[in-house]
Amino acid sequence: MPIQTNDLTIELRGDQQQIALITLNRPSKRNALNDGLVLALRDVFQGMPHSVRAAVIHGNGDHFCAGLDLSEVAERSVAEGIVHSRTWHAAFDQIQFGRVPVIAVLQGAVVGGGLELAASCHLRVAERGAFYALPEGSRGIFVGGGGAVRIPRLIGTARMADMMFTGRALTAQEARDAGLVARIGDLDEERRSIAESILKAPALALKLAKRTIDRGIELDPKGALVVELEAIEAQLAAGQWMGKT
Repeated sequence: MPIQTNDLTIELRGDQQQIALITLNRPSKRNALNDGLVLALRDVFQGMPHSVRAAVIHGNGDHFCAGLDLSEVAERSVAEGIVHSRTWHAAFDQIQFGRVPVIAVLQGAVVGGGLELAASCHLRVAERGAFYALPEGSRGIFVGGGGAVRIPRLIGTARMADMMFTGRALTAQEARDAGLVARIGDLDEERRSIAESILKAPALALKLAKRTIDRGIELDPKGALVVELEAIEAQLAAGQWMGKT
């Protein structure tokens, strides 16, 4: 295992330890994020074992993550605030642009930094009682974990503005309709179904598909098409087109 702390636990599952189950383990705080937990997430994805082909992030208890742990917020200088935000950016970039697809399993509160964390994952599945909010504006703070970039690309700028300006929370069904959540249902069943489907895909095809999605959305259409062509070239060069070797 790459890392295990009081606030974060990792379990490798499957016959060949191909699935990493990563648990936010602060249930008494509704799994709110503090600096230690954010750094632990960064370290986990930086040091992901080579055997792992898919990762799952979920929260211990009734909630996925209630956002920033406000009890640990301290006065910061401008420079300190920027460094703090960049620490979150680095951790969530490791999730989005790391080696393996990541599934977020969402229940209860998916709020503030918790929503930013979920948005950095590649697939999101939720229970029907999950809810999503960005309450930072009402608290006099601002999203600092990349949410201003990732979340509008998932749900659109109008919904993002509504959530940030008014504090409106989305229900699980609204989140699914908006494109934030891929599936609603039994969390264990959906998580298992997605992970098993990922493991069935040829390793190179999965790697290239993930790279195309991750990088393509960051580029203009012409640049994204180049990334797509590079993926096709890599698969042909490896002799694995259409799963053939």
